[in-house]
Amino acid sequence: MGIVAGLDSSSAFTRIVVCDTDTGAVLRQGYAPHPQPAGDPESLHPHETDPQAWLLSLGEAAGNGLLEGVQAIGVSAQQHGLLPLDAQGALVRPALVGNDKRAQVAAADLTEALGGRQAWVEAVGSVPQSAQPVAKLAWLARNEPDAARRTAVLMSPHDWLVWQLLGRPARRTTDRGGASGTGYWSAATGAYRPDLVELALGHMALLPEVLAPAEAAGMTPEGLLISAGTGETMAAALGLGLGPGDAVVSLGASGSVMAVHHEALTEPGGLITSLADAGGMHLPVVNTSNAVRALRGTAELLGTDLEGLSDLALKSTPGAHGLVLLPYLEGERTPNLPHTAGTLTGLRRDSMKPEHLARAAFEGMLCGLADALDVLRMRGVEIRRVFLLGAAAELPAVQAAAPGLFGTQIVVPAPADYAALGAARQAAWALGVQQGTLAPHTPPVWPGPVAQLFAPDEEYPAWQAVRQQYVATREQIHPGAFQA
Repeated sequence: MGIVAGLDSSSAFTRIVVCDTDTGAVLRQGYAPHPQPAGDPESLHPHETDPQAWLLSLGEAAGNGLLEGVQAIGVSAQQHGLLPLDAQGALVRPALVGNDKRAQVAAADLTEALGGRQAWVEAVGSVPQSAQPVAKLAWLARNEPDAARRTAVLMSPHDWLVWQLLGRPARRTTDRGGASGTGYWSAATGAYRPDLVELALGHMALLPEVLAPAEAAGMTPEGLLISAGTGETMAAALGLGLGPGDAVVSLGASGSVMAVHHEALTEPGGLITSLADAGGMHLPVVNTSNAVRALRGTAELLGTDLEGLSDLALKSTPGAHGLVLLPYLEGERTPNLPHTAGTLTGLRRDSMKPEHLARAAFEGMLCGLADALDVLRMRGVEIRRVFLLGAAAELPAVQAAAPGLFGTQIVVPAPADYAALGAARQAAWALGVQQGTLAPHTPPVWPGPVAQLFAPDEEYPAWQAVRQQYVATREQIHPGAFQA
């Protein structure tokens, strides 16, 4: 019996879980927020950070002997981060993180420079977005040419943290999951596209070696094994124990839908971002620009909060008395309608009541996400159950409508540190492979999460009618949106 740790360095904090290697049981936990930069809080752009803050919070979270007896550590970290380093391994500027809108123009120019959306889909399985490192590189080359010229090595947050834990060795590593989010590594071929780095940055830079899922990044001088690490999304998938047939719908302000699949998937218009997971499979992702923001907007309009909106919606019935909301409040990525606005149709005197509008908001949000699920289904992805993540997944109106609108079992996992748990599971896997007790292609079997389950019921035909009404309305207002 052994002990492993998983650490998740998010945009705001570090969480650490210490787990039993055999059962996955959480033995100890640590938490610390990233310290705020000293001096003027306005000195750093919100999408820039000094990564030393990640090390400081890691040290604090691991205090009081938290890691005593631990044999291996896995690292999960925020995705979409770029750390440009010089030839000596020093940062040339603060790390660029998150969905940095400053890179939007650069992303559009990059798309054009390679010959359009389909050219990028064929090259790396995704179209440049402002969050991706490849777009951040292009922004850097355009806006900070001196820093760009000095950039000799590229790393993501999890690559950098693993490298620091190992004492900054000459060998720099990443994993398939992290690499697949960069915009210059293809999940389909398992290879980098250095020409795309050059296209964005203006010259080549060193890229980390991509490790196999159960391969160790190295050993610390104290004999602690460090696994490959991965991005937060892939770590959470590993922590949830996802497998083929499982999809995840994340309810943030915007939405995302991903599923575990046996091969890399693409879609000519770039609606699918072809990511790799941390277990040797693939994680095709479809993003929507609007999810909970449609609920919040409706709640504000009706003078209530999300819980109040849910209570109101449950006073209405499936179909919201004929109201249909296309929730494209920020334009939309799926379907690709960046400059459109939302639409409310079906207004009649008897439907103009708060509860019907509340119901239409929930149905519109979930139908928009069902559209994203259908993008995956149309590419042959089997979806037997959908995991709903995010605080809004706890709302009764979401739980009432999701099984019927998605047409499948809904799993609402209890809140937990799934990214940290996934990192710990990866550490247990790498340790088991090293010790000869686990196979390199099968992660350790840990129990699934505690969860609430919801299934389609006798109202299923009514919910499918709601879905069809939504599709008919979308086709009427935005004809051929999914064929564009």
